[in-house]
Amino acid sequence: MDISFLGGPRPQRGVGVIAPFDFALDRELWRWVPDEVSLHLTRTPFVPVEVSLDLARLVSEHETLGDGVRTLTAIAPEVVAYACTSGSFVGGIAGERAMCEAMTRAGAIPAVTTSGALLEALAELGVRRVALVTPYTVSVTRALEEYVAEAGVAVTGCAFMGLTRHIWKVPYRDVADMARRAVGRRADALFISCTNLPTYDVIPQLEAELRIPVLSANQVTMWAALRRLGTRAVGPYQALIDPAARIDPATPSGPVLPDVPDVPEQEQQ
Repeated sequence: MDISFLGGPRPQRGVGVIAPFDFALDRELWRWVPDEVSLHLTRTPFVPVEVSLDLARLVSEHETLGDGVRTLTAIAPEVVAYACTSGSFVGGIAGERAMCEAMTRAGAIPAVTTSGALLEALAELGVRRVALVTPYTVSVTRALEEYVAEAGVAVTGCAFMGLTRHIWKVPYRDVADMARRAVGRRADALFISCTNLPTYDVIPQLEAELRIPVLSANQVTMWAALRRLGTRAVGPYQALIDPAARIDPATPSGPVLPDVPDVPEQEQQ
């Protein structure tokens, strides 16, 4: 059979992704990516440490990030994303910027991180007050609160799960329950932290219910990386990537829910 008419494959554009060694949600990242873009993932070396501030520091060392970039340069991605929230906020805003600079030096290409992408997304949506959901322990969660506050964004509520492993196994219903706990009337948006926490399908449901933009770690990472390519992330009814999904300024914003205090430190799945 003559198949010469097929020609070659379509030209592809590449996004390199450096993820922590325990990252398990490759398929979720791909769901935000348009057909003409490919993801090229690499992981940091294994370390026998549970999810904690110590692990966040270990997986975000500049030498580790530089090695990750160098493993990707042979396939010539146009941007590299460090897909780890805690690893990119543990050093504050100055630390996040230094990570981007280290990655850029290693590969001479633009670099983004999850936590840097979060601040970029909050600015894009004009968010000044945000509620947070995390799967982390109290110490890691507090570090995220400090990072957001350093950027001048007020944290209006926070709920956390206290997990130190197997975060990718958390079901959507638990993510949604934590979101409802965290969000009160004052929040302009909700951020669901951790690239290892599943969020793709829960985002449009929560936006419809809570009537505020809902951001997640993987969502903002892909949005920011693809933005560097001059293209857009894809996904149904997500305010960050679809302006049509944003609440009309004339419509009262915020969910019709009472304010809820933080979840106790030891709340688990």
